[in-house]
Amino acid sequence: MLAEKTYTYNRLQDIQSDIKAGILSVEDLVNFYLHQIQQFSDLNAFIEVFTEESIQQAKSIQEKITNGTAGKLAGMVIGIKDNISYKGHKVSASSKMLENYTAVYSATVIERLLKEDAIIIGRLNCDEFAMGASNETSYYGPVKNFIDPRKVSGGSSGGSAVAVQANMCLASLGTDTGGSIRQPAAFCGVIGIKPTYSRVSRYGVIAYASSFDQVGPITRSVEDAAILLEVISGRDENDNISSGKEVPQYSELSKAAPKKIAYIEETLNAEGLDPEIKKNIKEQIAHLKAIGHTVEPVSFEYLDYVVATYYILTTAEASSNLSRYDGIHYGHRSEKAFDLESTYKLSRSEGFGDEVKRRIMLGTFVLSAGYYDAYYARAQKVRRLIKDKIEHILKGYDFILTPTTPSPAFDIGAKITDPLESYLADIFTVIASLTGLPAISVPCGTTETGLPLGIQIMGRSFEEDKLLSFSKDYLEK
Repeated sequence: MLAEKTYTYNRLQDIQSDIKAGILSVEDLVNFYLHQIQQFSDLNAFIEVFTEESIQQAKSIQEKITNGTAGKLAGMVIGIKDNISYKGHKVSASSKMLENYTAVYSATVIERLLKEDAIIIGRLNCDEFAMGASNETSYYGPVKNFIDPRKVSGGSSGGSAVAVQANMCLASLGTDTGGSIRQPAAFCGVIGIKPTYSRVSRYGVIAYASSFDQVGPITRSVEDAAILLEVISGRDENDNISSGKEVPQYSELSKAAPKKIAYIEETLNAEGLDPEIKKNIKEQIAHLKAIGHTVEPVSFEYLDYVVATYYILTTAEASSNLSRYDGIHYGHRSEKAFDLESTYKLSRSEGFGDEVKRRIMLGTFVLSAGYYDAYYARAQKVRRLIKDKIEHILKGYDFILTPTTPSPAFDIGAKITDPLESYLADIFTVIASLTGLPAISVPCGTTETGLPLGIQIMGRSFEEDKLLSFSKDYLEK
């Protein structure tokens, strides 16, 4: 009975109601999720499970609920991506480079979760240093899609998406640099939101590209995405770019009045767009019109430049951020090293995987003398053009709609040998990343073979409340 009841939980609100009614205990819930993790361990979503600790947390939080002193996330069991620091626990960014590293402090987002009595059940597999779109670059092996284990989970937050998809936890935290929350959410049929850049502190999150990285939730309901975002958002003195703007009560979702929505024509005519996704998005547009929204096409002439711009800038930042992992300051040190030079060369060669090495070399190249102006400086100018164009569109529309991905989840191994094809999987998601705008991926049906599809909705800066309210209405209608 417990497994049957718990399996249907999609919202924290329902869990809390059943706990208060005595139908369920927090410990029973944790034990159920632990059973799920064990049962579906072949999916490779979890790198480490905090079994005893989560059971002890459950007992403590049950007492708080009984005493009426529990936080707003009491009863929420959550997994965290393996690039978010949790004091006293290992964090490796799914890399050999940090295989045995134990965090000496907690990320701000972790402290905020724990303060509100969330239970962290384990750390989740991801692409190495969050670099990938399929969760195949992880040192610990690929994460498999629960719907079809032959398919990828998406990346880089693949473990975060599959853990929620397979009901191993109620929610998870991922990070999103170019679509790493939204793309796996689409592939796994769950909800993933990238907040406005600076809305959530990056303190304690292992950096990939600092002017892009953001933490966000992956959930089974918009309500849970809203309350999680509410908890983790806000100014943090430890992150000097974090915004001081007041955090709205995201969890108080309002009824969305009819909206004016733009869809980017070029995304539906993009080369390589899966025909089923094109058909599905057209159906969603027709549905939105039928329920009273205004939906109109707009032109975005820079679509062919977004992937190149994104990868030039992010690899440059990665080259800088990952320079500290050298076997001297941080990370894996080669046992074969015999002097200073060999320590650097061998430690980095052994510690980093192929994709991370590729991006470091690309970034070093675009920052090098003679190429800086031709690539990096020019990409910064194109980023400004893209940002200006998208913000101009949003002056006339409430939201911008695109497919989340150009294809459904593809076969494991299908694209890993062709980096360019893999990079093009980000073509729609990187628009919000380059502009720093909030974007959410919500489920919008399946392919004929049952693979999940997602639709991406972008909003204005710091208007996550409107994005969440609209998404809830969209899913209910």
